[in-house]
Amino acid sequence: MPSLLPIDSSRRSFLKTNAGLLMAASAGFHQQAVAQPAAKPKSPNERLRVGSIGLRYQGTVITEKANHYADIVAFADVDRNVREQARSSFGSTPKIYENYEDMLEQANLDVVLIGAPDHWHVKMAADACRAGKDVYVEKPLSLTINEGKFLRQVVEETGQVLQVGSWQRSDSRFRQAIELIRAGRLGKLAQVDVVLGKNVQGGPFEPYKIPKTFNWNLWQGQTPETTYIPERAHYYFRWWYEYSGGQMTDWGAHHLDIAQWGINSNPVEITGTAKYPDVKSNSYNVAIDWNCSYKYANGVTMNVKDNGRNGILFTGTEGRIFVNRGTLSGTPVEDLATNPLPRKEWQEYDFDNHDRPLRAGKLDAIINHMGNFFDCIQSRRQPISDVESQHRSVTTCHLGNIAQRLGRPIQWDPETESFPNDAEATALMSREQRQGFEVI
Repeated sequence: MPSLLPIDSSRRSFLKTNAGLLMAASAGFHQQAVAQPAAKPKSPNERLRVGSIGLRYQGTVITEKANHYADIVAFADVDRNVREQARSSFGSTPKIYENYEDMLEQANLDVVLIGAPDHWHVKMAADACRAGKDVYVEKPLSLTINEGKFLRQVVEETGQVLQVGSWQRSDSRFRQAIELIRAGRLGKLAQVDVVLGKNVQGGPFEPYKIPKTFNWNLWQGQTPETTYIPERAHYYFRWWYEYSGGQMTDWGAHHLDIAQWGINSNPVEITGTAKYPDVKSNSYNVAIDWNCSYKYANGVTMNVKDNGRNGILFTGTEGRIFVNRGTLSGTPVEDLATNPLPRKEWQEYDFDNHDRPLRAGKLDAIINHMGNFFDCIQSRRQPISDVESQHRSVTTCHLGNIAQRLGRPIQWDPETESFPNDAEATALMSREQRQGFEVI
């Protein structure tokens, strides 16, 4: 594997980045500019042209939301039935491609959306950035820690705007929780408890003949070549470590992102335990029971487990806040009725000069998130789920899986992004990549 490009770790302080992205003052996160590519931005009156990769459920959702702000002109999907259905759903005018590389080369695009499985996120995003496209890529950002480092380097080099689909940052409940923490309404934050849920178990599954409409070789990409079974592809890829990271990177890419946004620091020590299935051929291989704990550089501790009420509990010296996709509760929340946050100091981020306020609910939040992305394309500013914050968040997810796999405490240096004097953990920062599909 080629060596990674040099990383200026001191300049990438997560603390600095996240503090800047959160609106600690009325100027907001839009102050953080990215490099200005040639011929950008277009006139606000000129509709941007979008190509979308991976059109099963979430890919179709983000494409529909992007259509509020831009024109959908091309699709790429390894399943012919899926790409043809997508074209039919969007007016039969978009061009369709089996291989996204052909779409990048042939279609006239400004923006690329990526809804493909996790193991394709970094390569597709890097290729799109290098082709001069701004990118919206689904979470989790990366399959490995080293892939995330690589993509961050590419985004910096190209100056493209990249938004990760961690849309909980654009949901009013989660943002309100973070604003309360930043405003000191919990006192000093001491502990965060996160529940993600159980991994799905199943198998062994029967091999099938590869459908004529489905390019299984291309779907596998960098991962080891193996027998086709439907339960490896489509939604089910999450329960195979070859393609994803189970709940740690699925729900974790959402909840650990919000938790770490509130903690405003980086983990330095991680412990984890897990019970793994007696893996048979063609069976899901994610952990059956698992948990992990993190110690942060600023003294906060975070506990993550697979059972309990899904959500995030922030505990400070003066109160607690619980938040998930349906709830925002706790005394500091109740106190807002008589002691609201001063909006000149604490305000949710801009959409068209505040005429489109944040809303709750998944689909509304995705509209908010997509609106932020297109706002930032025009202004050439960092979006709310930028590559740095999301690389750091998914790194925390990967660290949990690594600690569980090793079954012992691991020490992490967030400045150098390395495991000091730990070759065993260092080896798990990357994976072998299949020839012809190398990401880095």
